[in-house]
Amino acid sequence: ISKKRKFVADGVFNAELNEFLSRTLGEDGYAGVEVRVTPIRTEIIIRATRTREVLGEKGRRIRELTSLVQKRFGFPENSVELFAERVENRAACAMAQCESLRFKLLGGLAVRRACYGVVRFIMENGAKGCEVIISGKLRAQRAKAQKFKDGYLISTGEPKKHYISEAVRHVLMRQGVIGIKVKIMMSHDPEGKMGPALQLPDNIIVHEPKDDAPLMQPAAEEAQDYE
Repeated sequence: ISKKRKFVADGVFNAELNEFLSRTLGEDGYAGVEVRVTPIRTEIIIRATRTREVLGEKGRRIRELTSLVQKRFGFPENSVELFAERVENRAACAMAQCESLRFKLLGGLAVRRACYGVVRFIMENGAKGCEVIISGKLRAQRAKAQKFKDGYLISTGEPKKHYISEAVRHVLMRQGVIGIKVKIMMSHDPEGKMGPALQLPDNIIVHEPKDDAPLMQPAAEEAQDYE
């Protein structure tokens, strides 16, 4: 297999796996997948907000998913393993917020109220900025798009790759399909846990001025002043 074909095959595998997991685990706060290939086996790490539901009782559900993945992609027996990893800060994960907004809308919550709820939740949990775009037939027959924005959001350049988490979902409503797009700009975290460790290139740090030591006059001059 040529290098070119290998990269394409890997991309197709990742895309199909992601699609399958987002459909199956959408309700359990699915937030992305990572594939690690080791010589002995392939490890698939599923990131989700509710790992307990992903694992199922006594790990039943994750075993079912493992066998499905193994059979679909033709892995040999016991060569693929699935793990569930918990997302620490679910407010900074666009996928989880997109899914939560989707279930709110399917539950019949008003569009504006649902969107503002999501925006507020994201901003209260320490994000730098966020934007929710929702488009489709909202209330009337004519389709339109609405944007709900808060905070500071960059949209171009290298920092975008590190700072912006973005997700798109389709909601199949009775009147038609509604599209949701959630963009979250994470805040800088030097440790790289709750956000990117990379500083923004145009970030300006103003240092506190140093305390000046009071100027002392030489003793000889002081003596002359008194004469």
